[in-house]
Amino acid sequence: MSDEPMPRQALDALLRLPDEAIDLAQAALLIARDEYPDLEVGDYLQALDGMAADLRARLRGGEVPTSLIAHLNRYLFDDLGFRGNIEEYDDPRNSYLNDVLDRRVGIPISLSAVYMEVGRRAGIPLAGVSFPGHFLVRYAGAGLPDEILIDPFHRGVLLTPEDCRRRFEERYSGRVTFRPELLRRARNREILERMLNNLRQVFDQGGDYGRALRVQNRLLCLRPSSPEHLKDRGILHYRLALFGQALADFEACLRLGPGAADAAAIREQLGRLRLLTPVMN
Repeated sequence: MSDEPMPRQALDALLRLPDEAIDLAQAALLIARDEYPDLEVGDYLQALDGMAADLRARLRGGEVPTSLIAHLNRYLFDDLGFRGNIEEYDDPRNSYLNDVLDRRVGIPISLSAVYMEVGRRAGIPLAGVSFPGHFLVRYAGAGLPDEILIDPFHRGVLLTPEDCRRRFEERYSGRVTFRPELLRRARNREILERMLNNLRQVFDQGGDYGRALRVQNRLLCLRPSSPEHLKDRGILHYRLALFGQALADFEACLRLGPGAADAAAIREQLGRLRLLTPVMN
């Protein structure tokens, strides 16, 4: 067993840092320790360091951004064999960074995390883009006339903002309007929140409410005053017949967001819970 602090304490300490000081890979691996308690975070960080060292050895220096990206793509996708897991997209292992590094398959956000973390360690400036429905990466160096957007799920293909707009319109068929800010740089906390949301949805849809609740508690570590996260945890507590905890979550949700669109439905649920809770407790 590792002598590191307990996962929740270690992750909480990391998240208290300024956003730019958060090590994304370390935070993602601490999240994975909820599922894999014996996971050695340091071993996987060293693996990322080793990948970056291998990549740096291939660079001559002075490469233009597209050449740097081509080297990174060739190394990760051709040499190491990372790929998007189209066949088993909803497998929760696709969202745990240790599994993605071991199995070399993942979903857009987890492959993007590997892409960014190897690139960052090799000196390639990259940032996440929390594009709706499909996480992307952008080249974050200064002085470029055009934006360079990258899709690690599809072997690092380069995209333009216009390509992204077409993808968005194909996906949403006019139900949602494309806005340039959808391509802005994602903060580390946003990336971690999206990773956790993906995991929670996988467990929730599979009826594994215990694991979903564990992930939901992590989401509340990121945003403890989020009415939406409190409501979602209340729903999970209710599904697990933890009625007292569900009652507390729904009450807190209404205190923080009394004007929410679903406030009336939450109040109705509270009425039922208040009848149940004295009996169950």
